[in-house]
Amino acid sequence: MIQKKKEHPKEKARLHPRNKHRERYDFKQLVESCPELAQFVKMNIYNDESVDFADPEAVLMLNKALLKHFYNIDFWDIPRNYLCPPIPGRADYLHHIADVLGSKNFGKIPMGESIKCLDIGVGANCVYPLIGNSAYGWSFVGSDIDTFSLESAQKIVDSNPGLEGKIELRFQKNPGDVFFGVIQKDEQFDLSICNPPFHSSKEEAQSGTLRKLSNLKQEKVTEPALNFGGQNNELWCKGGEEKFLSDMIRESEKFSTSCFWYSSLVAKQSHLKRVLDLLQKAKAAEVKTIPMGQGNKSSRIVAWTFLTPEQQLNWVSSRWKDAT
Repeated sequence: MIQKKKEHPKEKARLHPRNKHRERYDFKQLVESCPELAQFVKMNIYNDESVDFADPEAVLMLNKALLKHFYNIDFWDIPRNYLCPPIPGRADYLHHIADVLGSKNFGKIPMGESIKCLDIGVGANCVYPLIGNSAYGWSFVGSDIDTFSLESAQKIVDSNPGLEGKIELRFQKNPGDVFFGVIQKDEQFDLSICNPPFHSSKEEAQSGTLRKLSNLKQEKVTEPALNFGGQNNELWCKGGEEKFLSDMIRESEKFSTSCFWYSSLVAKQSHLKRVLDLLQKAKAAEVKTIPMGQGNKSSRIVAWTFLTPEQQLNWVSSRWKDAT
């Protein structure tokens, strides 16, 4: 039964102003860019064109279309059971962190390959480097503890000739480390980004997946179908998000001059105080908390630097002088 047509706001106001996904999806344009999407586009109960967001194949194809249409990514695919991320939210993180860089460059966002970004947990989807390189021209190093994820990400890079030499992938041998074993001696990054594992156990992760599917289908789901919901290491780790962030902060202090801005998503509001307390104890020179939102979901980015004001000026004048 078709219900009364739903009135939608013209823009998703909670997304960053530069986010290309603030307006509702134009499925005609997306299908022109990715014809394979057409079979998944249907009229929903409000008589609007949409896809079934509970159908993993439909979401995968929508992502392919978005990456092709907005970011000129000709090939993108992920193995079954690996995480299929929401493109608008990933783009939002990058736009907000770009503003953080710009805040130290007289309001101008430094762009180009000389700006080097470290993506902790790049995943099989490689989405942050794809969007970040397209939007700002940054070069990326992506690390992961899963060799199959890295193989998938490398295939994406190799299948898009424009990415040659712009995205490097590194294997993190020790699952307990974040920056150790990834940042090389005398290597410097302008920023690091991370979407840490959210859950503290496999059972908690599965429960969260079932809850999400139940909300999408508006009926109770007890068995998730094979989908692109994410591997264990993408979704959970011992101690969950709070422990992961604690380890990240501790290690970042050891690499205090190796990166201008460290950053991470903090999904749970209840973890924020602990994160800020740890950064204060680590003597971070500056900390920024940036709220983010997509639909009814709220999260935040925490960014921090150990560089003194003088070190920051030296960094900008030496490393960003050629940034466009």
